[in-house]
Amino acid sequence: MDSDIEIARAAPLRPIEDIAARLNLPGSALHRYGRHIAKIDFGFLDSLEPQSTAKLVLVTAINPTPAGEGKTTTTVGLGDALNRIGKRAAICLREPSLGPCFGMKGGAAGGGYSQVVPMEQINLHFTGDFHAIGSANNLLAALVDNHIYWGNQLGIDQRRIAWRRVVDMNDRALRSIVSSLGGVANGFPREDGFDITAASEVMAVFCLARNLADLEARLARMIVGYNRDRRPITAADVKAEGALAALLRDAFMPNLVQTLEGNPALVHGGPFGNIAHGCNSVMATRTALALADYVVTEAGFGADLGAEKFFDIKCRKAGLKPDAAVVVATVRALKMHGGVARDALGRDHPEALQKGMENLARHVRNLGKFGVPSVVAINRFAGDSDREHALIGNYCREVLGVDALVCDHWARGSAGIEALARHLVNLCDNPKSLDGRGFRLLYRDELPLWDKMRVIATEIYGASDIIADKKIRDQFKEFQAQGYGHFPICVAKTQYSFSTDPNLMGAPSGHVVPIRELRMAGGAEFLVVICGEIMTMPGLPRTPAAHAIGLDAEGRIEGLF
Repeated sequence: MDSDIEIARAAPLRPIEDIAARLNLPGSALHRYGRHIAKIDFGFLDSLEPQSTAKLVLVTAINPTPAGEGKTTTTVGLGDALNRIGKRAAICLREPSLGPCFGMKGGAAGGGYSQVVPMEQINLHFTGDFHAIGSANNLLAALVDNHIYWGNQLGIDQRRIAWRRVVDMNDRALRSIVSSLGGVANGFPREDGFDITAASEVMAVFCLARNLADLEARLARMIVGYNRDRRPITAADVKAEGALAALLRDAFMPNLVQTLEGNPALVHGGPFGNIAHGCNSVMATRTALALADYVVTEAGFGADLGAEKFFDIKCRKAGLKPDAAVVVATVRALKMHGGVARDALGRDHPEALQKGMENLARHVRNLGKFGVPSVVAINRFAGDSDREHALIGNYCREVLGVDALVCDHWARGSAGIEALARHLVNLCDNPKSLDGRGFRLLYRDELPLWDKMRVIATEIYGASDIIADKKIRDQFKEFQAQGYGHFPICVAKTQYSFSTDPNLMGAPSGHVVPIRELRMAGGAEFLVVICGEIMTMPGLPRTPAAHAIGLDAEGRIEGLF
């Protein structure tokens, strides 16, 4: 079978006006980026309100493994399949980050015959949104240092500057640096560091803001540091919010592209799922809900991170109520969770598969705690056996009380996932009442910050408790006393395990979650709780995907997958 990029390149793309027309978007509402990409104009967006009857479906997954799960591919395929059976559907995805594209993934626009296109542009520079977000972040960093250089009237304590610079590339050498070397003309030397752009609070604000006014107000509230009295200093204090909003204005318009089957896709925003809140923009989701009858979106990594943050952060802030969730799993990944090495996944291992389904079970049961009905999508790989599929299906029905459908969208496009689309329509139109209460959040706004983190750890991760040293505990108390106690929690931890140990696969229980660092996101309105050894600036792997990416003799990009 052809590679992803070969499939994408061979697809006959439709003019973006034709894609817009499927959502009743007039040509006057489009800002075109060539023939196949457009942004949707603010003037048109201001006239929209989400339809009360529109259905919102979340695609999430088990904890990822090197064997692959296919969450984005399933999201794309499901959107195509809903359109195939006559529903007006749109998908909402995050924009790929250059770091993973040149690091582990090599591309993040779906795969096989379930992709969003034009694939090369989406995976690389796209419409420049990441550039705008990085520029806004770094302008704020420059304004903070400039304020200190010219007298520091705000009394910013240089030991407590919280705002870091960003770059959209995995670069471990930039995690910890010393800035402003070279003498008096360059400012005051201090320890500093970089995060990846997808982990920036500007990205989180960008993805949670409802409109331009909300965007600027959130930018103004971002905390850049503290004075010697521990009073927070914000972007507004250094008079930055107007310039930041100006840099982000055009980027803030949602991007419209298409799937291989010519269906509409809104690809906008890109916070990481393991170190940020992992969801596409509220602007794009609300736009899709106003234009389509079914909206399929994804949230980063496994449901322990992606779905929990989607519900407790995005839905809480945007007033969204999801109608159903899809949990993506593969035979290969479940066998890895059951202890099978990657090079042995081609053989039947029924005992390991059975054990690995403990990971799937916890995710499904966790979704039930939010009152969201779910279904399991078994993303089919060529080496799977019918026996393995039947084992998963029986387990899901008999033990978990949910259905599991085999999906072959990677190889067959929408035809391979049509059964799941029909099942979801029935699930959304005739929801099974889990307890009669419907969708709900995991914890109340009024619960103290420390207790919110404990609820996530015990209820979602299966932990017995959380631990932190006195410094971190005191920070929790300070943030609580400063009026941030109503904020939700955004956990940064490894995506590979329910624990903070990436090697502890399956469904570990009784572990303790160590909290290493806290970062208050005053504009995004959540507290980032960094657990274990997770890094907000990833590094490249031993063999990065960049080694395989280049140009062919005709100047076409190759190696993206």
